[in-house]
Amino acid sequence: MSSPRPFQDHFSAGSSGYAAFRPRYPEALFRWIADQSPARDLAWDCATGSGQAAVGLAPLFRRVIATDASDAQLAQAEGRSNLEYRQASAEVSGLSDRSVDAVTVAQALHWFDRPAFFAEVARVAKPGALLAVWTYNLVRGDAALDRVIDRLYSDVLGSYWPADRALVETGYRDIEIPFAELATPSFEMTADWALAQLVGYLRTWSSAIRYQAQHGADPVQAVADELQAAWGDPSRVRQLGWPLAVRAAHVG
Repeated sequence: MSSPRPFQDHFSAGSSGYAAFRPRYPEALFRWIADQSPARDLAWDCATGSGQAAVGLAPLFRRVIATDASDAQLAQAEGRSNLEYRQASAEVSGLSDRSVDAVTVAQALHWFDRPAFFAEVARVAKPGALLAVWTYNLVRGDAALDRVIDRLYSDVLGSYWPADRALVETGYRDIEIPFAELATPSFEMTADWALAQLVGYLRTWSSAIRYQAQHGADPVQAVADELQAAWGDPSRVRQLGWPLAVRAAHVG
């Protein structure tokens, strides 16, 4: 038997920024997840980070258990009366057999030991439970802003992205999910931000955190003037978007 893949901790060092600047997922996505679940007693949000998806699930399920391997991320998470945070890995959740109606993974499946995670899903899922995983690639604004973001992504930070990031670029299409997949609607995440919020978000990229740790410098500064020129008045609020790539399946 192969050894479990070690936890890849790309975000603990930037956990406060992650909580402050990561955008919110659309309510329509969570309503769809609840509608596809066999019941709404318990949802497991795996690799919850600072709880963005868990908070979205909480109004729709009687209980939500949200796990993450990072204490630093969980320390930043938002509380809800029916939401319980636990430190646990994706592959060893600590949940009971056949206890969960829905399993969600937001922007994290590419970091997992996926065969071990899918085995854990099969163990904890009730018959017919829903598994929903999703990812998003680069934030989009207009053509001028997109060019600057693309340059930061590729030219400045290209060599600092972990190899598993390639799975995000293909929208998880190359990941084999060993359950009965469903067709999914189209969803987009949006945020109305001023320039400072966009800059804060860009600093939460795993590559930016690695660059900062290696060089002791903020990589976003390399494109700061270009961002300013593309944005205009820094206080101006603009709507930005991230198309979501969602894959879903019924388990068992």
